Amino acid sequence: MEPRFAEQDGNAMPFVRAWKKFKDRVDWLLSVFTYHEFCSFEKFTEAMYRPTDPASLGVCRALFGLCMVIDVVEERGLGHVDVKWGDPDTCYFPLIHGLRPLALPWMVLVYALMWLGAFGIMLGYRFKIACGLFVLPYYYLFLLDKSYWNNHSFLYGIVTLLLWVGGANRYCALDAKREKDKTVPYWNYFIVKFQFFALYFIAGLKKSSSEWLTGYAMANLSDHWLFNPFKIFLTTAQTDFLIVHWFGFIFDLSVGFFMLYDITRIPAMVFCTAFHLMNSRLFSIGMFPYVCLATMPLFCHVDWPRKFIRDSSNNGGEKEEEASPGGCRKKKKISRKQKCVVAALLLHMAVQLFLPYSHFITKVRETRGYNNWVPGLYGYSMDMMIHAWDTSLVVIKVRDNESKKERYLEPGIWTLNDRWVKHGDMVRQYAFCIQDNLEKMKVRSPHGNSTWSNLSSNLSIFMDIWCSLNGRFHQRLFDSSVDLLTVDWHPLKPISYVIPLLDQLTSYRAQLNSIQQQVFAWSNYTDVLFMADFPGMRLENYVAEELTNVSISVLEGEVIYRDYDGDSSSTSWTIGKGGSLAISSGRFHQVETTSPHPACYMYTFANRTKQQLADRGIEEPPRTKEAFPILKEIKYRIYAIGRAIGNIFNALLHLAFDVPMLRRVPLNLI
Repeated sequence: MEPRFAEQDGNAMPFVRAWKKFKDRVDWLLSVFTYHEFCSFEKFTEAMYRPTDPASLGVCRALFGLCMVIDVVEERGLGHVDVKWGDPDTCYFPLIHGLRPLALPWMVLVYALMWLGAFGIMLGYRFKIACGLFVLPYYYLFLLDKSYWNNHSFLYGIVTLLLWVGGANRYCALDAKREKDKTVPYWNYFIVKFQFFALYFIAGLKKSSSEWLTGYAMANLSDHWLFNPFKIFLTTAQTDFLIVHWFGFIFDLSVGFFMLYDITRIPAMVFCTAFHLMNSRLFSIGMFPYVCLATMPLFCHVDWPRKFIRDSSNNGGEKEEEASPGGCRKKKKISRKQKCVVAALLLHMAVQLFLPYSHFITKVRETRGYNNWVPGLYGYSMDMMIHAWDTSLVVIKVRDNESKKERYLEPGIWTLNDRWVKHGDMVRQYAFCIQDNLEKMKVRSPHGNSTWSNLSSNLSIFMDIWCSLNGRFHQRLFDSSVDLLTVDWHPLKPISYVIPLLDQLTSYRAQLNSIQQQVFAWSNYTDVLFMADFPGMRLENYVAEELTNVSISVLEGEVIYRDYDGDSSSTSWTIGKGGSLAISSGRFHQVETTSPHPACYMYTFANRTKQQLADRGIEEPPRTKEAFPILKEIKYRIYAIGRAIGNIFNALLHLAFDVPMLRRVPLNLI
């Protein structure tokens, strides 16, 4: 029963109108999906195929296409394709082992086709062909190097596929005039909205882990200027804990629901806009925040663009959507094709909900396949910003098994990023790439005097990588005694060379933070590094000469410290719990764990160079970021677009007239 209001009371009239409007929207919402439409698959298919205004979908398609036009140049890499794919010695990490990039001119053409497809998506011109031109090169590049994967890498390709199979080119598109049907089935909206709803909701579910809710995942993020307003009434630690972690958890978990309903949509979209704009300033995640902004209007009424531009030609707008569930329109028989399409949509939804939690297949605790200390499959884990890694030491040792000599390589040589250090499969791929490049060096200079050109073909490669996960002790990630060229690897087999995470030491994190603050209070130039190791294992380390007042202190267990002199002789000391020892700079040393349980120790040191500069009155300039570097970003994008056009032009000249292609070389590959 509707509430009665006295119409003669002028103050009551707004409430009457508000109540009627609210009741109309509730009735409409209930009519969108009624119980009867879920009682059978045929009824649900009929609901999915009711004609709907394509206006909102068309606008979002155009905005998404614009984002992809920029993304192809920047994050995909057309603007720096010569750096990324131009050197044949560069190490890549394909998902399918053995997959190799094409020659540089052909890689440029692959990018050019993808860019052309992005323009076609944006303009809605030859839309089906444009989607194919974009998505096929996209997934080729996706498979070619997983070291560039992020949590959003899967998203752009999936959204393009979902738009491809729909009718997103029936509004705000050059194809719109050629399209006979001026409506789209409702599932065109439903499936894309589901994709982004799942994006938010699963990210929120992932943030329910103790790593996030205890505040260790994104430590010190509140130092950014964006959080200054919160620090007026909160401390830095409180801002990190309450705003970054807890608000982020609540936001991701609930914003998808709030954007579904009229009464909460506007405030939810305001918060969502602020959230994504902040992320665009906080992290280097390309067009991801802008793609989320571009697709937010999908949660609004389907005809909002017509109302916004006062378009009088309402082709099948909201009236059609409201009339269809009620049965005012003549029902059409559901075809087998329509049922197959809806079944495929349900399968897609199930896969998207399953993949983020599919890591039991690769046995997380047994570190199988693509897993290390955390669930693997990279971006498909949807662990957005939950795992913060800090790499303190990377040692690459090459042993010539014939001469018995050992040599060390510069960490990261022949690579363009350091994502490989945290994944067992990529570490192994990198070892084989190093072997191939060393063989190439021998071929190029067979009679050279270089130490690398004199290597035999019987090599072993070892890597010692130390990382800290979410503020824990730094510990080795891989067994440094394993030859990565001979070790076995399979996606569904245990990775034998991954060292398990020392979970029993997780409770030390609060104590480590306290010690760190004490060390920082000694001077402006002091620092501390916390290490942990298993019994019988050894850490080989070198203390740089610029460090002074270096000491090692044992927090748990017992270690033997060996200091190597210039003649390779060594002096050893045993250090137990609570003990410490001053050590020399500019020398190698070894720390071996001798206790029956893992040992924990820390290095404390001061930076001599910074201290000397300060004594002379030379202070290091503070690292400040511009609040809104809009002009700088615009200039960069214009430069990148110019580079992209130049790369395409050079590739065409090379293929047509064999003109040599000029390319830049990154410093770490020289």
